[in-house]
Amino acid sequence: MSAWESYRAEFPTCERTTYLNTCSLGALSRRSRMAVGSFLDLWEEHGASAWYATWLGEVAALRERFGRLINAAPGTVAIHHSISSALSVVASCYPYATRNRIITTALDFPTIPYQWLVKPGVEVVMLPSDDAIGVPLERWAAAIDERTALVATSHVFFTSGYIQPIAELAGLAHAAGAHILVDGYQAAGQIPVDVQALDVDYYLSGGLKWLLGGPGIVELYVRPELAGALEPTITGWFAHGEQFRFDVEHWEYADDARRFELGTPAVAAVYAARAGLDLVLEIGVEAIRTRELELVGDLVGRARDAGIRLKMPDSPQEHAGIVMIPVAEPAAVVRKLKSHGIVVDYRPGH
Repeated sequence: MSAWESYRAEFPTCERTTYLNTCSLGALSRRSRMAVGSFLDLWEEHGASAWYATWLGEVAALRERFGRLINAAPGTVAIHHSISSALSVVASCYPYATRNRIITTALDFPTIPYQWLVKPGVEVVMLPSDDAIGVPLERWAAAIDERTALVATSHVFFTSGYIQPIAELAGLAHAAGAHILVDGYQAAGQIPVDVQALDVDYYLSGGLKWLLGGPGIVELYVRPELAGALEPTITGWFAHGEQFRFDVEHWEYADDARRFELGTPAVAAVYAARAGLDLVLEIGVEAIRTRELELVGDLVGRARDAGIRLKMPDSPQEHAGIVMIPVAEPAAVVRKLKSHGIVVDYRPGH
């Protein structure tokens, strides 16, 4: 059995289906199932004392694993239950007085613009795409100015699979005195990510997709200079510097990225997410990316040979493991493929 066959065997669903839907939900691994079982055993055996004996250590281990994956310094990772909750905390750090513009794109997942569309006095600048694949760097450069508070966008677009030039976008944002927030949900786990090399201020991802940990856990990276300085006004007891003092009269922020956390995390999800991250780290993202390019290249080549039109970047180095095929009735196609044991998904309007 080859190494890839061995890793494939980690996912029972692959014994029954051709699973091509990680962009929506990563398949359940045997390791994540076992990890959640371990959580349940500890809950049954120890009750609340499991918090102090094991569970808080698991939360800390999850922060460390994600930091290792994206080359983040210690103390720069916060845990959330969703991208939306993490965004709400980040968004609460800014006054939006002289800098009231958020620059994003029509290709980003709606969670990003929704966070700021509801905020009074904030202008959301939505950059269009000419080809529904990417947004030219020159368009970003023309939009980012001294009124910009945040550039908020995706590392990989969720429909076209286009890998954005994040380091260049970070340079444009910082040159204008703005910060950059990157949604890495469709990137981390399938392409190498180095937040220090990318020079980003915030980077988010989670277990739901390519990190193979299921729903309920998101990790938020915050640049060290910001992690101990910004003061979120949406907060919770896990953000307190001395949370187990239970002092209801005095507030003090944690001195690192934990100040961006909210309340008690879902521990079962922590266990599943940690197991998924361990598997990704064991395989290695570089190896995953190499294998992905081989498989995507094979699929794309066969599709084009069959005359199928694709909506994706031309260069393999610019696209991740998402392949978009425009069809007239996508829902019907998804159902038809499912009947043949092939699991895919569709996005209305794309």
